[in-house]
Amino acid sequence: MDFVLDICDEYAFDKIWAHLVPASAFAAHNPLPIEHGLVNASSGLSQVAGIVAGPSKWAELVSFLPHPPLPVELDSPLYSSAALGSAWPRDYVPRQLLSLTLLTLVGIHVLYFIFAWLSYKFIFNHDMMRHPRFLKNQVKLEIMTSLRAFPMMTLLTLPWFQGEVMGYSRLYENVDDFGWAYLLFSIPFFLVFTDYGVYWVHRILHHPALYKHIHKPHHKWIIPTPFSSHAFHPVDGYLQSVPYHLFIFIFPLHRILYLGLFVFVNFWSIFIHDSDMITGHPLENIINGPAHHTLHHLYFTVNYGQYFTWADKWGGSYRQPESSLDPALDLKPLEADLKAQKSQ
Repeated sequence: MDFVLDICDEYAFDKIWAHLVPASAFAAHNPLPIEHGLVNASSGLSQVAGIVAGPSKWAELVSFLPHPPLPVELDSPLYSSAALGSAWPRDYVPRQLLSLTLLTLVGIHVLYFIFAWLSYKFIFNHDMMRHPRFLKNQVKLEIMTSLRAFPMMTLLTLPWFQGEVMGYSRLYENVDDFGWAYLLFSIPFFLVFTDYGVYWVHRILHHPALYKHIHKPHHKWIIPTPFSSHAFHPVDGYLQSVPYHLFIFIFPLHRILYLGLFVFVNFWSIFIHDSDMITGHPLENIINGPAHHTLHHLYFTVNYGQYFTWADKWGGSYRQPESSLDPALDLKPLEADLKAQKSQ
């Protein structure tokens, strides 16, 4: 998230914060002289950002907000000129938290609706909506449950993202720091580590003491659609995301690669919720695909894993997908009854 925040600061947020919390609003309270490469808040700061100095109702309103010392180094290579116009610089924690909140909320909504809609439109078998265990207005209910979960999930996740931005993670930018071999190795390493982590979090959430209060809402969707992927209790969604955040605070990972893997995680979570039961493919014994997760929603205590089957096999919870278990078979009696009614 630090990479995304850097880009947004450079191309949008610096200007936005310069207008929302302009340094010129604090000029009357901070008459600082120009010295040692520093600039007075009443003159240089507002001019550098292209902000016209002078009082306004908004400036008067925000002038009582807390802020760090206003003088900044004009020749700092870290900031564009717009960055100097706000009394809240890029490294000010309240600004970072608010920016991260916005980015997380927008990002999770965009990823959810794009990937879920594509999967629902082009992959999901819409005949499954006639299944006897498919709820009335289920798609709408899944979407509404997801939207209610996103704000709390965002707040719970903020400390991890803030830790990244403040440099406490082991994310790195220069490939030469660890070499190309480690960069390539870190991809399967991340997937295996998080798969086992999610497996145990998921399995613990099925403990009776937790299941009823936290995880049961997600199992409301016996025949899930892609929109059910994020339709859970916010604490449930957060806990299952912890292994992804924890990894980068333990092991080095390239920051751009981490961003790509984070997008992939969201895509995969949506992809395995399409109620598909295609069996017999070569990787079935290794990859925990839609068929495996469909069985989890049908039988609850099998196939807890995210990407691979190894954790389930090791933990004794693996169930092999079989064509005879396909929930689509339950549609055949309905189709036969419908044909009989039409023939009468």
